[in-house]
Amino acid sequence: MRTFVGSVTLGIETCGSRYQEAGGSRRMPQHWGWIVAMDDRGSGTAVAGLHLPAHVLLILRRVVAVCRTDERVAAAFLGGSLARGAGDAYSDLDLNVITADAAYDDFFAGRAAFIRQLGEPVFLQDATIDGADFVFFTLQDGTECELGLGRESHFTHLHVGPYRVLLDPKGILEGVSFPERTIAPAEQRERLGGLIQWFWHDLSHHFMTPMARGQLWSAYGGLEDLRRACVNLARLSERFSAEAEAYEKVEQVVPAEQLAPLAETCCPLEREPLLRSARAIVGYYERLARPLAQAHKLPYPAELARMMTERLERLGRAS
Repeated sequence: MRTFVGSVTLGIETCGSRYQEAGGSRRMPQHWGWIVAMDDRGSGTAVAGLHLPAHVLLILRRVVAVCRTDERVAAAFLGGSLARGAGDAYSDLDLNVITADAAYDDFFAGRAAFIRQLGEPVFLQDATIDGADFVFFTLQDGTECELGLGRESHFTHLHVGPYRVLLDPKGILEGVSFPERTIAPAEQRERLGGLIQWFWHDLSHHFMTPMARGQLWSAYGGLEDLRRACVNLARLSERFSAEAEAYEKVEQVVPAEQLAPLAETCCPLEREPLLRSARAIVGYYERLARPLAQAHKLPYPAELARMMTERLERLGRAS
């Protein structure tokens, strides 16, 4: 279990400004973007910034210290909810390191050794997301982190939204923004069309067929796929230009009252509750899919919908 030692305040200051430290104040080095000062008790002090758990501040101090002594590192910054000032005790650390172009391959090869300077990981896995290299790791104290890796000539694909500079001696982050990624309308229409059309196939093949065979676990999995499709339709209904990421932070996009009907479809692994949930999901889908199809000039498979709805009703009567 993770232990929290109070909270601290962390903030960005302009180059050359003063910051408070236990026992007095000192001038901040010009290449420091964040104030990372802690007293001996680990409670921490700093000025005008963000309130963070002490263990998070400790890791950020280590990041700055390690990056300052690593000649391969050109800059480092923090993203995610902590950088937005919206983090809490359960937030992970979204760390990003930018290396010199020529040093990238060497740094990537030694990424595990870099991470071990921050703490001993009990979990460490690589991932490539939208062409960017990431390392996800969890330290022994339970702190979850992700580390994005970029080059001086190519790093804006690492992050979206606000960020906080940890280290930037060359000023390569000055004036840099990380705009939200938007999807081209044509691509989004194609995605919506797939959600609308495939729903009925999945209802038939992944729910009704296993239900008819008495394969309740398979049917339950199919029901979850249908529910996920409905969540994506709800997201597109609220914000058509954003990615349809199913349950990922859906509460930030879709009002709770709009998701409430789907909550009632989380049911026991029993035939009758599964069938009731399927009928509710079909109704939810139709309330969203029809107007979305009309709004974006996409064909709605009315005849297929009628056929599959009737088949679902027959399945229910056969029970």
